[in-house]
Amino acid sequence: MTVFILLACLGGVLVGLSRQLNGRLSISTTPLIASFWNHAIGFAVLTCLGLFVGGLLPAGAAEAPWYAYLGGSIGVIFVAAGSWVIARIGAVNSALLIIGGQMVTGVAFDYISAVPASFWANAAGIVLIVGGMMISRRRKAGGSQ
Repeated sequence: MTVFILLACLGGVLVGLSRQLNGRLSISTTPLIASFWNHAIGFAVLTCLGLFVGGLLPAGAAEAPWYAYLGGSIGVIFVAAGSWVIARIGAVNSALLIIGGQMVTGVAFDYISAVPASFWANAAGIVLIVGGMMISRRRKAGGSQ
C-alpha cells in the first residue's frame, strides 16, 4: 500500500511540474502550441515505451465502446487550459482549482455509481480545498507573500 501512496504522490508532483513547464512554454508561444508539443512528445515517448515493453495494442481494444477513447481529447483540453491559466492565476490557484474540480467530479461519479463513500469526508475535502483557495487569494490581495 505504501508503494501506491508514494506513486500517487509522485504523480501529483509530476502533474505540478508538467503544468509549470507547459505554462512556461505557453508564455513563450501559445497554450495551443504548448499543448501540441506536450502531446507530440508524450506520444513519441509512450510509443517507444509501448514498443519496448509490449502490449501497445492489446487484444480486445477494438471492442471497447467509442466513448472509452475520449480521454485523449479531454486530456488535450485539460493540458491547453492548464497551460493558459497557470500563467494567469499562478501555480497554487491553478492546482487548487484543478484538485477542487477533480474532487467535485469524483464525488459526483461515486454518487452516480452508488460507490459507498463518506459524504462528510468528501465534503470536508472540498471545503478544505476551497478554504485553501480563499486563504491563498486573501494573502495575495493583502500583499504579504
